Amino acid sequence: MGELNVTLVAVDRKIWSGTASRVIARTLDGEIGILPQHEPVLALLDDSPVRITTTSGDVIEAAVHGGFFAVDHDNVSILADSAELGGEIDVVRAREALERAKAAGDDDAARAAQERAETRLKVALNEQRHAGDARHA
Repeated sequence: MGELNVTLVAVDRKIWSGTASRVIARTLDGEIGILPQHEPVLALLDDSPVRITTTSGDVIEAAVHGGFFAVDHDNVSILADSAELGGEIDVVRAREALERAKAAGDDDAARAAQERAETRLKVALNEQRHAGDARHA
């Protein structure tokens, strides 16, 4: 079927690169799934998890906050304002950040902080769950 060459970078560092069979991300227009031979795409990313299924079947999940998503000739570039892999996120600190964001009020900045914290927590908890599944396999 083919494969995708995926690069996920944040402003400050390269997060992940490799080959994948599928990439799922959320743009400002909604969720998008990319398979090999997809039409070209250029979109703005929403604060959300990005899921990359590698050609070996592993799932890489990252909390992505803003940036661009581009697809061209089986090359997928995810250029995020900031991004963290699930295993890099401290669950306790993510929960604390979520509680602080919820207590901060209901203005645009507080809602944005809450959305970022929810994304980070979701990705971190998914990573913990997958790590637990792997230990019990």
